[in-house]
Amino acid sequence: MHEFGIAEAILTAVENRADGRPVRLARVRAGAMLRITEPVINQAFSMVSEGSPAEGARVELVVIPVSLACGSCGHTDVSTDPFAVCPACGGTDIDTEGGDELVLESIQLAEAAHVPGHSRGDRGNPVGPA
Repeated sequence: MHEFGIAEAILTAVENRADGRPVRLARVRAGAMLRITEPVINQAFSMVSEGSPAEGARVELVVIPVSLACGSCGHTDVSTDPFAVCPACGGTDIDTEGGDELVLESIQLAEAAHVPGHSRGDRGNPVGPA
């Protein structure tokens, strides 16, 4: 299952951005040529993220279409189906471009149960006595 490799790549990017903070959601743009779906990538992500700050996080998937060019009639189009036929002539002589992107667009951090310091005046943990 290639989804595990993709899930591991997403986890690496999420961990780099989260810097140890717990993550609730990762929004990912994935090209149609990767042929992944949100339920399957979430299942794989759940397995690879066990024990990490992203454990329990959900992946929100945005599929980026692939560009199609028909070799038979010259029609161009975009599709989220990597196995599309030409919508104009039904031909299968299709050249594709793009659709192989994998981009971590954003993460949503989980709320911390306790944040040290004073919420109105403190900008972090002071070093030394105050």
